[in-house]
Amino acid sequence: MGINPLDLESFSKTAENVYEAIVVVSKRARQVNDEYKIQMNNEIETMVKPSEEDVDSNSDRMKISIKYEKLEKPTQKAIKEMQNNELCFKYKEFV
Repeated sequence: MGINPLDLESFSKTAENVYEAIVVVSKRARQVNDEYKIQMNNEIETMVKPSEEDVDSNSDRMKISIKYEKLEKPTQKAIKEMQNNELCFKYKEFV
């Protein structure tokens, strides 16, 4: 897996400055990661609890694990969403 450089100036187009954009992307990446985690746990919970000798359920769990490893990484997904103007963000109003 290689490293893909990003043009930080492209982030400043979607936010007021680069730092704000990075914060937005990082918060979105955490949300995506939490969504993946919930989905994976739901899939695993639907399976029958394995016994120590049950090799089939362990292989099923491994398949689910591999499936989620192949998904797009949360940070990559958040960056794409930011670059495609798919992210909406606003500040909380303090009274």
